[in-house]
Amino acid sequence: MKLNEPFVITISREIGSGGHTISLKLAEKLGVHYSDKQLMEGLENKLNLSANSIESIKGQKKRWMTDFIQMVAPVPKASAFVDPKSHYTQEFKPEVSVKEVFEAEKEILNAIADEGSCVIAGRSGFFILKDRPNKVDIFITSSKENRIKRVMNKQNLSFEQAQALVDSVDKMRENYVQRYTGQSRYDARNYNLVINMDLLTTDEAVDLILRYIS
Repeated sequence: MKLNEPFVITISREIGSGGHTISLKLAEKLGVHYSDKQLMEGLENKLNLSANSIESIKGQKKRWMTDFIQMVAPVPKASAFVDPKSHYTQEFKPEVSVKEVFEAEKEILNAIADEGSCVIAGRSGFFILKDRPNKVDIFITSSKENRIKRVMNKQNLSFEQAQALVDSVDKMRENYVQRYTGQSRYDARNYNLVINMDLLTTDEAVDLILRYIS
């Protein structure tokens, strides 16, 4: 990887693995843009939805009939029939599909990468930006036990609550990635570097990445 030229580092991570912290610290060390907040704000503005709503949509199961109907006979935008100044407009707004979320993520990720060197966390970056030159893809993992403990501490949850959250997010992310990339996010062949956090601190993981890309 050439650090003296525009580069992209994508970091896919399991919930509770510490991947978010690693991504942020890595970007700070490299002095480059970190995309997480900008990406979510871009999605919220583009789709006119909250972050929770967007994640809820991504967690939906594949609805092949709905997607097919939308493809061959798209539902007209509500604004074509309703006064945009009316407070009823929102009630008639067509449901945002999972495909629309993916396409919005794709557009925003490419726009961020076009701006210059960056660290991009999640969002299927390893696949969406696969044709970018000077790019490194990283996956951060950890044992389920350690991930549950981390989620318990960070979100003040019981073991049962944290376990349910980890299971739910794992399933949602894998289904979403498989649906739009045709690949498993757990396939090590998608990445240049896979890091197991069971025996590492976040700072040690950042140092490992820096040594790898140098």
